[in-house]
Amino acid sequence: MATDCEAWLNSNPVEADDLSDSFQSEDEDNGKSLNKNINEINGNWMSSSCSSIQEARLKAKAKRRLRKNSSRDSGRGDSLSDNGDVIRWTAVVPNSPKSKLLDRRSRPGKGRGLPKKGGAGGKGVWGKSGEVYEPEEVDEKDPNYDEAQVNCVYETVVPPLDERDFERTVVPIVQEYFEHGDTNEVLEMLAELNLGSMRSDVPSLAVSLALEAKASHRELTSRLLARLCGSVLLPNDLEKSFDRLLRELPDLVLDTPDAPQLVGQFIARAVGDQILSQSFVESYKGRVDCEYTRAALDRAAVLLKMSMGGLRLDNKWGAGGGQRPVTQLIKEMNLLLKEFVLSGDVKEAERCLKDLEVPHFHHEFVYEAIIMVLESKGEKTSKMILQLLKSLSESSIITVDQMRRGYERVYLDIAEINIDVPRAYFILEQFVDCSFSVGVVDIKLRDLCPSRGRKRFISEGDGGVIKLES
Repeated sequence: MATDCEAWLNSNPVEADDLSDSFQSEDEDNGKSLNKNINEINGNWMSSSCSSIQEARLKAKAKRRLRKNSSRDSGRGDSLSDNGDVIRWTAVVPNSPKSKLLDRRSRPGKGRGLPKKGGAGGKGVWGKSGEVYEPEEVDEKDPNYDEAQVNCVYETVVPPLDERDFERTVVPIVQEYFEHGDTNEVLEMLAELNLGSMRSDVPSLAVSLALEAKASHRELTSRLLARLCGSVLLPNDLEKSFDRLLRELPDLVLDTPDAPQLVGQFIARAVGDQILSQSFVESYKGRVDCEYTRAALDRAAVLLKMSMGGLRLDNKWGAGGGQRPVTQLIKEMNLLLKEFVLSGDVKEAERCLKDLEVPHFHHEFVYEAIIMVLESKGEKTSKMILQLLKSLSESSIITVDQMRRGYERVYLDIAEINIDVPRAYFILEQFVDCSFSVGVVDIKLRDLCPSRGRKRFISEGDGGVIKLES
């Protein structure tokens, strides 16, 4: 039996170092004693069955160690042959699938670092940018196939406006246009709407709003009608609109007494802008029963005849206050003051000042009024100007700031004014005192009034009494 064991060990040599492992059991701790005397246990020789069991244990442990090393070192460990021999590999391809999934080592560069699928891959990506897809063929065998939708064309449909939605939508557009004056913006906003049959109501709505507004707003309305004609409106739409305005004049007069004259000016301006035919006014001859309609047509006919003589209709409403030159505004303010001194109508003066539409330039009106008082020769002009300034201050047509700036400008220029008006200092002091007494200026502005130092002339027979200025 001993000779058989020695023969088997010689044919299958097993080194103790190769069988060593970090995870040692009791049998491995006694490996040295097994190598020295592998067939002897407790002084007795083992049988062949016992030796085969021990041999199987050794092979199993060697294989377990080999599997651990191969999965950890990716094939850089040892392997065991079918005969039980230990074979040392130089490079082994990893066989475990976990080695590929959990391997976090940096791999050598593959490719050129470009994104996967040219940037067309990933979640939520429909394809490359700029990629054109061919039309998809319809499968008639598809259970969702619908023959009616094969040649169907989808487009955005805007429902037409009714009368209620028309006023609620267009009125804010026109009122906003009176503030910014940009016709292109109004054109774009109206183009987005489906006006339908309400298209001819746009001019009548804009004119009716302009009748209650200022002269500058009426000028903007005339420009808007000329801009909309051809793109949004047709000449036939303008004729329908003005025809409707002439029929509604009895109702418009209740809110705007000057509506017939203003509508006649709108008609004449439209003819002058060549957006309304000249035969429009002549077509109403002999067919008008309403006095307001007749007055509007007569006004339009007169303006058209005057235009043939050289009257310009393109600026019939005039320019707004902010667009006028300063010299023209000063000239109109002086004319306004002269007319007031002749007529004495405070309400008319207030209305004319409002029509100038220059609330930021009212300090010039106060300045010119005080200069007129200083250059006048009687007390009548001073009292009338003081009455006018008091009325304008109480109605807040001229604000406190504008009134203060007007007085301060006179204070600064009084030295130059005194050259032409010798008694300017004395008249200014009296006028400022009267203005303070009626509440036009406050006490601080009154105390700022400049005064010229007077010389004291004392004669021998006066007894030391100071002479007062006569």
